[in-house]
Amino acid sequence: MSISLIVGLGNPGRQYAATRHNVGFMVMDGLAAAEGAVFQTMPRWQSHLAKLPGSGTLLLKPQTFMNLSGRAVQQILSYYKWTPDQMLVVYDDAALPLGALRFREKGSAGGHNGIKSILQHLGRDDFSRLKLGIGSSLPAAMVGHVLGTFTPEERPLCENMLATALEAVQVARSQGIAAAANRFHPRSNPPNPPTDESQIPRPNRP
Repeated sequence: MSISLIVGLGNPGRQYAATRHNVGFMVMDGLAAAEGAVFQTMPRWQSHLAKLPGSGTLLLKPQTFMNLSGRAVQQILSYYKWTPDQMLVVYDDAALPLGALRFREKGSAGGHNGIKSILQHLGRDDFSRLKLGIGSSLPAAMVGHVLGTFTPEERPLCENMLATALEAVQVARSQGIAAAANRFHPRSNPPNPPTDESQIPRPNRP
């Protein structure tokens, strides 16, 4: 299924623009700039919406604050008669180290209030996500962490992650989520053990 709607999650307002919680908005702004698209304010949906030239793909930045993101998403999907599997949601993930990217095609909210709101409004979890790592903090300090800005030491990693995310979204659009995941997920898994006994190394014998 092709991607018709790309949603970036974040909080509206200048005071939140550069925070870790707003990397989803940052990716949407980057995509719009790269494609020459312009966001329009859509009061009826409490959203900023842009159409990518040469395609029917829409970029969405809900303006409802993070915890109510699902309201705008549900309204857009309903209006255009799209199904959730035609959507890609881009958002921050404190469970991933800063700079890491991870695609998922379904699943739980994982503690993210924006995703939780989308799940509640749609009543299903079969929509693709691109999670961007912002690193973690102590649980008691998590709110301050996600609503804080990147430190000077973190900014190069953040900028590299955002650039990679733009490329990853374009690959997902043109080749599909599976192809994008295969290309951009880190190769951290150990190789499969050999199944043929002739491939198993033998110790040298005197």
